Amino acid sequence: MKKQFKSESKRLLDLMINSIYTNKDIFLRELISNASDALDKLYYESLTNKDVSVKKKDLKISLSVNDTNKALIISDNGCGMDETELENNLGTIAKSGSLAFKEMMDKKKNVDIIGQFGVGFYSAFMVSKKIVVESKSIHSDKSYIWESDGASGYSISEGTKKDNGTTITLYLKDDTEDITYSDYISDYKIKSLITKYSDYIRYPIVFKDETLNSMIPLWKKDKSKITDTDYNNFYSDKYYDYEAPLKVIHTSAEGMVSYKALLFIPSHTPMDYYTKEYEKGLSLYSNGVLIMDTCKDLLPDYLAFVKGVVDTEDISLNISREMLQQTKSIQLISKNIDTKVRKELEEMLKEDRDNYKKFFEAFGPQLKFGIYNNFGMDKDKLKDLILLYSSKKKDLVTFKEYIEESGQDVIYYASGETIDKIDNSPQVEPYKEKDIDILYLTDYIDEFMISALGEYEGKKFVNIKEEKSDLEDEKSKEVTKKLNEENKDMLESMKGYIDVSEVRFTNKLKNHPVCLSSKGDISLEMEKVINAMPTDETVKAESILEINENHPIKDKLIELYNNNKEELEKYTKILYSEARLIEGLQIDNPSEISSLICDIISK
Repeated sequence: MKKQFKSESKRLLDLMINSIYTNKDIFLRELISNASDALDKLYYESLTNKDVSVKKKDLKISLSVNDTNKALIISDNGCGMDETELENNLGTIAKSGSLAFKEMMDKKKNVDIIGQFGVGFYSAFMVSKKIVVESKSIHSDKSYIWESDGASGYSISEGTKKDNGTTITLYLKDDTEDITYSDYISDYKIKSLITKYSDYIRYPIVFKDETLNSMIPLWKKDKSKITDTDYNNFYSDKYYDYEAPLKVIHTSAEGMVSYKALLFIPSHTPMDYYTKEYEKGLSLYSNGVLIMDTCKDLLPDYLAFVKGVVDTEDISLNISREMLQQTKSIQLISKNIDTKVRKELEEMLKEDRDNYKKFFEAFGPQLKFGIYNNFGMDKDKLKDLILLYSSKKKDLVTFKEYIEESGQDVIYYASGETIDKIDNSPQVEPYKEKDIDILYLTDYIDEFMISALGEYEGKKFVNIKEEKSDLEDEKSKEVTKKLNEENKDMLESMKGYIDVSEVRFTNKLKNHPVCLSSKGDISLEMEKVINAMPTDETVKAESILEINENHPIKDKLIELYNNNKEELEKYTKILYSEARLIEGLQIDNPSEISSLICDIISK
């Protein structure tokens, strides 16, 4: 006799199929997990009921296909269900036998049960036009058949099954232009789904006399019995990486939250790492069952390069395993992983410098962005992991090493496209002459990171390409000040020829005739970075053209101002263009400048 579901059947079943589950592939995971629960219940009862005799090695889940009827069959030899249990568990959507069993057992001892919501079974209707369940309980002499074609209802009748357990037959939907349902009875599809979602179910999953699952996750094995080859093979197979990971972190925790984690730091940057297509996150498992392929909430953005898995019993799920709530457990696990990974990186920096430099070359920009991001909230976590090039050491150093080795009261830095370009820039020359160490910044994010840091251990950062950067004594400053005052009108005229906020003489240059410096919050390097971004935003640094008061060009400019202002304009534009080129900035009118240079040369 046809029966109706004991809830708002069509509406709720449509919700189960179309809203809660968005990935059709997971139906097999749900049914395998239910079968695993049934095996758990039987095995537990065999430990507490002398009338139930079970050998754990005989417990298994079997898969088979019927090509003629286009059917997928999932069988287990677990505890099974009688007529009442079929009625209660399958006739009422969201009635879960697993949850009821766990609630009962929790009063006695902890029992791991995967299914807790009673809706996973109904995900099978995403791919099935009809489902037939035949089950025999260990406490019943009869078997019963539950049959349904969906929201229209179900029927229960007596069956002929002799052995305890449950067999679910899924009659797959007809293929459409968008979905080939018949794929679900192909060997490749079945094996790939088991490997992806149910590889660590603790009972054998057998298909055509082959056990498809490994049963024991690598992260649950004794670390002392795992070789580097085991870790590398796992990493290579799961993440399709041709190189071994740079670092393996195998960790676990118990207490407020319990979990096991197997984490990997890659040895190189993935091809899509700095693209929108890259997805950060760790694979999240619950008792060996894959819940989410990439759980973004387990990693902060600055550790987006970390690969790996987390397996925990403490996550809180809502109706579907596909939808993970923002729980305290997830937040605690994320915090612990964050701390653990940073600690391992700090250890690598101290004990294995070469490998850390290799890591930093690949993922340093990510850590730098982590300092700048979120208004610098994470800067104290990451600042000691940063490496920058030292002009004196000719190698990468930390901020702490720079301070200890230089003995300076401030941290000097200069930005540019390459180490060589910075090293040859006019502003660097006087610092090198005085044997002052400078940090060379070549990443686009570097100056933004420095801005977010503000200072390091009380030491201020000084950009040597800013106007306030000055090494001269007060006497020299007075000489320069007087020279600028005496030539105030000339310098003002020169300013009118070019796009700068000021033109002035300086004594901070040695051999170079001119340089550009900046003032304000936007530096010349920031101007280049921001304007190169694919946005409509453009900025302009407030720049100053500085002329070397000790270079012969000074006297030439004064002579031109007194005798030939037309020539002064040409010289000013050429000097300004020269200064922009030195800084790696574009010249707005290269044809004009080329003509001016040729005109001057030809005289």
